[in-house]
Amino acid sequence: MVGGEPLSPISMLARRIFYCADTSVGTRGVLSKDAAVQPSLVIVYFGGNDSMGPHPSGLGPHVPLSEYVENMKKIALHLKSLSEETRIIFLSSPPVNEKLIKEYTSTALSELVRTNEACHRYSEACIELCKELDVKCVDLWTAMQKRDDWLHVCFTDGVHLSEEGSKVVVEEILKVLKTAEWEPSLHWKSLPTEFSEDSPFDLVAASGTETLNPSDWTFHRKIQWD
Repeated sequence: MVGGEPLSPISMLARRIFYCADTSVGTRGVLSKDAAVQPSLVIVYFGGNDSMGPHPSGLGPHVPLSEYVENMKKIALHLKSLSEETRIIFLSSPPVNEKLIKEYTSTALSELVRTNEACHRYSEACIELCKELDVKCVDLWTAMQKRDDWLHVCFTDGVHLSEEGSKVVVEEILKVLKTAEWEPSLHWKSLPTEFSEDSPFDLVAASGTETLNPSDWTFHRKIQWD
């Protein structure tokens, strides 16, 4: 999704997550039913590019709303068929800062038609589909706008998320992971720590007679994720 500290809890699931983001067209073959090991969690985000306005030439990433919904349905059903243990979270389209988009659009590109209203329509369609298919969904369009300053702090160029915008995404994903009645739980605090054995080569405690195992320390993190 994005790199760095804000995603620490999510990165703990790196070996179990498949994340894809572009447009909803032509993605079903990415995860195969024939794979020896299927992912425990798949987080899917489509809609930001699909919801762009159509170009007169017929070129570009725009996907009509009805086709977007059908594509998302096919993706969800395909993922559900991979394994009974594969969990799925869809992310709906986040809002955009239309003014900032115009300021940052390169002159090498044709006019980009991105509107918050269009993002809302695709977001609502994604949410409704997820209800229909019993798939977990994060309503990013609403979550972002709960912040009074979302227009100014959540984007780098009006579309792509800044660190603050990424924090919103992580918080919402963690809420799903924490509350989902999945067995086993995929919330980061429930996952076993790899290579967590005590070692005589760890830092020596103040007593001078033992070492301290730092495997589960989190105090050094900038954000104490729940």
